[in-house]
Parts: sequence; C-alpha cells; structure tokens
Amino acid sequence: MKTTLFKDGRTMAKSNPSKAELLHRRDAPLETRTDLTREATRDISGAMNAILADVFALYLKTKNFHWHMSGHHFRDYHLLLDEHAEQLFAMTDVIAERVRKIGGLTLHSIGEIARTQRVLDNDADYVEPLDMLAELMDDNKTLAARLREAHNVCDEHRDVATASFIEVWIDETERRTWFLFEATRQRN
Repeated sequence: MKTTLFKDGRTMAKSNPSKAELLHRRDAPLETRTDLTREATRDISGAMNAILADVFALYLKTKNFHWHMSGHHFRDYHLLLDEHAEQLFAMTDVIAERVRKIGGLTLHSIGEIARTQRVLDNDADYVEPLDMLAELMDDNKTLAARLREAHNVCDEHRDVATASFIEVWIDETERRTWFLFEATRQRN
C-alpha cells in the first residue's frame, strides 16, 4: 500500500486515513503554493501594497480631475482622464491578486490605503485644467519610478511573474505621462 509523507515526517496510508489524520489535515494552516521564501513574500507584498495604495490614490485623483474638468478642451481632457482612470483601476485587482498568489496579505480598507499611499491628494475646490494635467503627469512619472523600484525587489527574489506585470504597467504609465505631457504643451 502507498503512503503519503507529511512535512513533519508522519506517513499515512492513502486508502483509509484515520479520523484524527483527516482532522489534523483540516486544522493545518493554509499554505500558498509558491516556491518563494517567506522573506520574498514579505518584501514583494510590501512593495506591491505600496504600489496598490498609490494606484488607488492616483485613480481617485484622476477621477476627481475628470469630474471637475472645465474649459475650452473639456471634452478631450474629460475623455482622456476617464481612459487613464479605467487603466489605473484595471491594475488594482491584478496587483492585489498577485500579492495573494504569493502568500501575502493585501490592503483591507480605504483607511489602509490612506496610510500607505505616497501620491498626494488634491482637495482643492478648483484647479486649472492645465494644472490638473501637469499634476497627473508628475504623479504618473513618480509611479513609473516606484514601479521600477518594485521591479528591483521582484528581481532580487526571482519573482518573474510579478516583474512581468510591472513591466506592462511601466509602459502604460509612461504612455499616460506622454499623453499628459503633450496635452500640456503650449504653442510658441
């Protein structure tokens, strides 16, 4: 008869496990199936949770400016910021699920986002349209730099899956930065 070997050295016949063995298996803590070390999970989760908080903050700032846009280029800017917000929001679930896949915990609340975010809020009643775009451009440039830092953490721990996502997000962030830059250029 074949046996199963547990991590603690116990063995169990596959055909008829005892009730105690079944209960022991159910009471065992859940483990995420990853070959990353606990240190890697901690470091990558920390880096990605900071990114997640920044992305949520930048998403909300982008929507804020989208909702409060005015002026001559209202329609174009309004639609541009809506597109950018959709792209940012799409990142959030992928980031959080990646943290969970490697065994980490992710953000739980708006309060935790507020405590973790590095993107500054803008609560002003009125912001000039070009100032909105310039502020978002700077925030996206900063996000790209922070994504590169998170990529370095992933490289250090050989987490190619998270690094691959980050590479796409860097490209998307640089595209947003480029569009915002071009939209703010003044004619000579």
